[in-house]
Amino acid sequence: MNRTRSHLKQGKRKKKKVKWFRLSLFILFILVVGGGSYAYSVYHNVAKAVDKMNTPLTREVSAKRETQVEFHNSDPISILMVGVDERKGDSGRTDSMIVVTINPKTKSTKLLSIPRDTRTLLISNDSSKKERLDKINAAYAYGGIEESIDTVENFLNLPIDYYIKVNMESFKDIVNAVGGIDVDNKYAFELDGVTLSKGEHHLNGKEALMYARMRHQDPRGDFGRQERQREVISKIVAKGKSISTLTKYDDILDALEKNIKTNLTLDDMIGIQSTYKSAAERIDNIEMNGEGKTIDGIWYYLVDDETRQEISNQLREHLGLGQETVTTLDSY
Repeated sequence: MNRTRSHLKQGKRKKKKVKWFRLSLFILFILVVGGGSYAYSVYHNVAKAVDKMNTPLTREVSAKRETQVEFHNSDPISILMVGVDERKGDSGRTDSMIVVTINPKTKSTKLLSIPRDTRTLLISNDSSKKERLDKINAAYAYGGIEESIDTVENFLNLPIDYYIKVNMESFKDIVNAVGGIDVDNKYAFELDGVTLSKGEHHLNGKEALMYARMRHQDPRGDFGRQERQREVISKIVAKGKSISTLTKYDDILDALEKNIKTNLTLDDMIGIQSTYKSAAERIDNIEMNGEGKTIDGIWYYLVDDETRQEISNQLREHLGLGQETVTTLDSY
């Protein structure tokens, strides 16, 4: 798998479309700032919505940090953004998993998408007996967002300070709330009753959800899907900034509070908005390359230790942390 390391690459700097991480951090404030005469009413409702979205972790500080980050010190921070496929009678699995590191001092942000089928050790801080080698997206099914965070931290040897969880099944509510989005579909496909031809489309919520989920008919597979998910979220942010959407802010907040959970408080979001906004000036994508392999009849995405080490080094440096060796797969 040494050839995998040579495929590790950092995406070109993007200053426009890839600012999608602002979805949960900044869309609320876009509404506030753009609301004009609605400002006080919007802020009051935003505060209530954020309060419903806020779900703290059992820990206060990551075990991989000595002290909690301080916004007023402009400490670099990390956020795990997950899209969860939760349906009735199912505990759910993460449909997408993105690690975001933000450094206001270097005015830069790094985005790392972790393929859902990546094979790794699932970490359970409740009991080491529950730990097992499996696909990384299964961590949520076994231990919710806490196990997902612990597993990602172990996989990359990196602290995760905050999380934002989006319910992908109800994601369509958010798209409908902003009046749909426009996309230029690269590949014709059919998925769960939705058929889209190649070309430009105005998508409603259900269509946008399928557009963001489709991967088997995309030549790039999971990587192509991750790109479309970023596109959809950036389009939602763009619609959220439009004047026509301001009159629908109640619907937007209702959709957000029902479909998003985070340990960020309103004060945290305000702190990030004021101190970390400059980090959006340079956004780098990191692609985690590996190879597919069937083990005991199950298909996995394998990322070698050298690749994980290189990614860990990049992200730890971006967070102002010293380099440390990742746990090798052979030791599991």
